[in-house]
Amino acid sequence: MPRDFHPTLCDGHGRNVSYLRLSVTDRCDLRCTYCMDERMTFLPKRDLLSIEELERLVGAFIAMGVRKVRLTGGEPLVRHGIMTLVAALGNAVAAGRLDEVTLTTNGTQLARHATGLAASGVRRVNVSLDTLDPAKYAAITRRGRLGQVLDGIEAARDAGLKVKINTMALRGVNDDEVLDIVDWAAGHGCDVAFIEVMPMGQVGADERAGQYWPLDDLRKVLEQRFELRDTGFTTGGPARYAEVVGTGQRIGFITPMSHNFCSTCNRVRVNCRGELFSCLGREGSVDLRPALRGAADNAPLFAAIEDALARKPRGHDFGYGAGAVEGALSRSMNHTGG
Repeated sequence: MPRDFHPTLCDGHGRNVSYLRLSVTDRCDLRCTYCMDERMTFLPKRDLLSIEELERLVGAFIAMGVRKVRLTGGEPLVRHGIMTLVAALGNAVAAGRLDEVTLTTNGTQLARHATGLAASGVRRVNVSLDTLDPAKYAAITRRGRLGQVLDGIEAARDAGLKVKINTMALRGVNDDEVLDIVDWAAGHGCDVAFIEVMPMGQVGADERAGQYWPLDDLRKVLEQRFELRDTGFTTGGPARYAEVVGTGQRIGFITPMSHNFCSTCNRVRVNCRGELFSCLGREGSVDLRPALRGAADNAPLFAAIEDALARKPRGHDFGYGAGAVEGALSRSMNHTGG
């Protein structure tokens, strides 16, 4: 990775961009209903950046001031050669050029990779888990086995990784389980973060609006059992955390719809074919491949990234109105990276 450090990366609104979410593949071994179509058409493998190109791309962002990298997908652990990239990023952490490398995973491959992730310098992972009911899990993921994910979580904890559970709040789907999920997470030494569903992908507006559950309402359910105390804790992402008084367990609330956090956005996303998305909730991207592949040095890549960030929007246009969904995107989550 390059050692030619660059000035701090900022967008056109003066926000410091220090967090890169890098999708290493659009492929996944699940088909979660809120993420992708059941009969998904994936990119040809020849269109994906190589592991070497991904490593160079991340190195450029680090040189420009990015301090945290999260690997996403699709499912990042199904990408061939992924551990080579993880090891390179771990070396950047060890050298002090990066504060942290993490990943978001569905957990299906975690038992196989947990020890290697820990050995490569990963200290924590986010695992998507929307239900503790095996039949419901199979329905939400369209093919997954809950036990495989639970085994992966245990393997991660045994390897010394801290696990945070990410749960999509889905009205009419898992709204009867939030207390059980918090209890289960506490019993397994995990924090948990709830996420509002966004209007993305090939899902009908009525269906998506019907699933939307504002987290203010979810929190009221939690407060029927738990005493919650707001904290200033942060992992560098968008979650606002409360602590369960008496246990110390942290519960995060990620609210892109009801209380958007655009004004403090510190993130950019790059997908597996080198397209930079400066906003998850907006159409449009910048293809970094010409700059990445057109020169041996990083000067064109630095310029392309700076140009893209200068046009980063102030915020997204998502909204659930009366009988209408505003700002809906046909782009599936796995195309951008979670």
